[in-house]
Amino acid sequence: MNNIIRVFIFLFFINVFSQEIELNDTLDVFMLEEVKVSTIRAKSTDPVTHTNINKEDLKSRNLGQDIPILLNYLPGVVTTSDAGAGIGYTGIRVRGSDASRVNVTLNGIPFNDSESQGTFWVNLPDFASSVESIQLQRGVGTSTNGSGAFGASLNILTDAVQDDPFSSYSSSIGSFNTLRNTLKFSTGLLSDRFELSGRLSKISSDGYIDRASSNLKSYFLQASYKKNNTLIKILNFGENSSDGGLDLKSEKSWNKEIGVRGSISFIDYELSGYHVSIEDLVAAGRGTAFKNLGKVNTMGFEVRSSLGLSNINGLLPNVDISYSFLDTEVIDGRIISNVAGSVGSEVDIDGKELPYAPAHTLLV
Repeated sequence: MNNIIRVFIFLFFINVFSQEIELNDTLDVFMLEEVKVSTIRAKSTDPVTHTNINKEDLKSRNLGQDIPILLNYLPGVVTTSDAGAGIGYTGIRVRGSDASRVNVTLNGIPFNDSESQGTFWVNLPDFASSVESIQLQRGVGTSTNGSGAFGASLNILTDAVQDDPFSSYSSSIGSFNTLRNTLKFSTGLLSDRFELSGRLSKISSDGYIDRASSNLKSYFLQASYKKNNTLIKILNFGENSSDGGLDLKSEKSWNKEIGVRGSISFIDYELSGYHVSIEDLVAAGRGTAFKNLGKVNTMGFEVRSSLGLSNINGLLPNVDISYSFLDTEVIDGRIISNVAGSVGSEVDIDGKELPYAPAHTLLV
């Protein structure tokens, strides 16, 4: 009880002292309003170099090619196509910056890969058919997502809500046996509030170079709610592609993790254990081709501790210590060899560990 009284007395004197300071302070105090970021698109008055592309601009150019190819006429934009036809694996560079420095958003949601920061446009075949408008900001712009936005920011807005129902079918044909078929529909506004729209697309092409064929199928579904100043969109889109260069299945993983985090005095600690099961893991080693390995199990634990020694003595440094244990095993794994003398033969790697996955790691 005495300790509590001392604390209150101490706080009382601090309060009195601070009041005396404020009485003698001749500086004016101004309360600033909260700053809210409400948009990631640049306006005409913003000091940002940008270009707006509306639906009509895209319609005249959209023959089934990926979005980067449709933008290659803009200043500072250079696009690439692995197959040479603008379909499949394509890339974009803006002002010399590669795709990992171009921040792509769909309705304001980041689309860049969380690890490589790149964008795989092969996963968005014929997506331009479901786009309302695009804004490309060259250089550092207004993007609020990700650190890799100093090259450019590409903001994509999907189809607007349609008041009236409609359905449409379009088809286009081009060089290298390129064929695109697209079916779109919209229910229009139901009860003046709801709308459901969608698209089905199929694109096939032999490509300009050998072994660069594509067989892309995609869908796009959008449910919208509109009332006064409120607009809510729920999107679901996907693709099922078959590429002549790499015939790979999509990876599937199941992650389980448990851990504890806390602090004792000047020591912060964290302990976690995890188990990851991956099916159809895509990998390749030196002299081998990319292939789905099969099933891979990964398990381990991590221990991290931070010693805040500076809290004891300002001359002492803080020390971070971490240790991790990792155990990996390939189950039912086979790779195709590219080594001279054994090209095309299967190499059994059942029971092997994954490469570049050290069992023990200690960092101080």
